[in-house]
Amino acid sequence: MAVAGRDGWTPLNSAANNGHVEVVKLLLEEGADTESKGHSSRTPLLYAAANGHEAVVKLLLERGAQRESKDKDYGQTPLSLAAGQGHDTVVKLLLEKGADLESKSNSGWTPLWYAAANGHETIVKLLLDNSADFDSKDNRGKTPLAWAVINGHERTAKLLQIALPKQLPEHLSL
Repeated sequence: MAVAGRDGWTPLNSAANNGHVEVVKLLLEEGADTESKGHSSRTPLLYAAANGHEAVVKLLLERGAQRESKDKDYGQTPLSLAAGQGHDTVVKLLLEKGADLESKSNSGWTPLWYAAANGHETIVKLLLDNSADFDSKDNRGKTPLAWAVINGHERTAKLLQIALPKQLPEHLSL
């Protein structure tokens, strides 16, 4: 089952990318590798998370897929990809399975960063409710709030502004 095409895709990568849960299940039963790498060194879990295929994400995690795998080009995790694409049910599942809220991409972006920069309010709230660092800075010194403002996501920016005093330690609260 590890046979890859010219583009590096295995059957499992393709099935996960397209959300074919029954095909994924069959391939795993036949011994497919949950960590097979496709384009940009993405694993089946990365493909499934990026495309919002919750059932496939759940199955892959149950079969031992590494929840913190990163793609080669950007260093994104499944949680970062799901957050950036607005897949709230996948984000919730990954958080329940212990995904790292503060994992940084090659650019220094966290999952909160991706959600804020793309205006995904529900995910921003979910990440903040799970104590994501609202003030983390990327490699250019910008915060999720800064990118929400730059990208014109006013409601997301307001949500992040409201979170500021909530996450301050008591001795620093206003």
